[in-house]
Amino acid sequence: MTTTVATEQALTQRQLKARAGRRRLVGKLSAIIGTLPMMIVAIGVFVIGITFTVVLSFTNTKFFLINIDFVGWRQYDVLWSTPRWLQSVTNIWFYGFGHIALCLGLGFALAVAMDQRIRGEDAFRTIFLYPFALSAVITGLVWQLMLDPHWGFQAFVRSLGFADFTFAPLASGSTALIGMIVASVWNGVGVTMAILLAGLRGVDEEIWKAARIDGIPAWRTYFSIVVPMMRGAIATAVVLLVVNVVRTFDIVIAMTGGGPGISTQMPATYVIDNINSRNVAQGAAAATCMLLPIAALVIIQAYFRWRASRRGRTT
Repeated sequence: MTTTVATEQALTQRQLKARAGRRRLVGKLSAIIGTLPMMIVAIGVFVIGITFTVVLSFTNTKFFLINIDFVGWRQYDVLWSTPRWLQSVTNIWFYGFGHIALCLGLGFALAVAMDQRIRGEDAFRTIFLYPFALSAVITGLVWQLMLDPHWGFQAFVRSLGFADFTFAPLASGSTALIGMIVASVWNGVGVTMAILLAGLRGVDEEIWKAARIDGIPAWRTYFSIVVPMMRGAIATAVVLLVVNVVRTFDIVIAMTGGGPGISTQMPATYVIDNINSRNVAQGAAAATCMLLPIAALVIIQAYFRWRASRRGRTT
């Protein structure tokens, strides 16, 4: 009798395990089927599209698949000897450092302020995130109007009686990029704050209690303990900011059109202008060069994540 009961229990356990296995299999198949459209789009749009662009950069085609003739590195030789492209690269470095540094600095300061559990936090968070919901074109047009010498801040101050006041950064090639940085930071600092705030909220409260007991100043706790623990959030914010910088196009067209002269030209405007003028191979070469810093950043981030996961498995 006892043997029969044990046998029945064993059979029941096997049946339960078999059912659990079938459920896991169904779950995996459902996940694969659910992500299949995204995988197809990723492979079709990104992988094939990037490969197609790189291949075209080694040709002399003027209009995509018409009259393709492989010319090796000639397009890159032309690209890096073109003054407009060299100016756009210089501009993107200046603009990128300013945009990323200010977004990270101001975003961290706002995240720290929001982390104090202030009253009306949800309302403030919505206000700070609102500019990010606007398109870059709207942002550019709004700030172009605000910085316009006839309608913007300069005209307002002069209407108060300060007739000699001058503030028109977009009118000068030496200051136009600064005006663009101000507009782009206004657009991007809110989402940076949200990412860093999530990183701050992930820090264990016991760390703060231990720091207060040891008498460590708050600023030192942030920079010596908290910030290193936020490496993941900071890396995510940096990657997003770099991607936004590299693909900067709409805000340039809306604010300056690339001028005065070529003082605010960007690599993305160079690519689009060459494609519109039916010089696709040259635009593809420029687009391939734009891809390199993003690819390098993603590879570096993946390497450090792999090292961290490997260190976690060995400990």
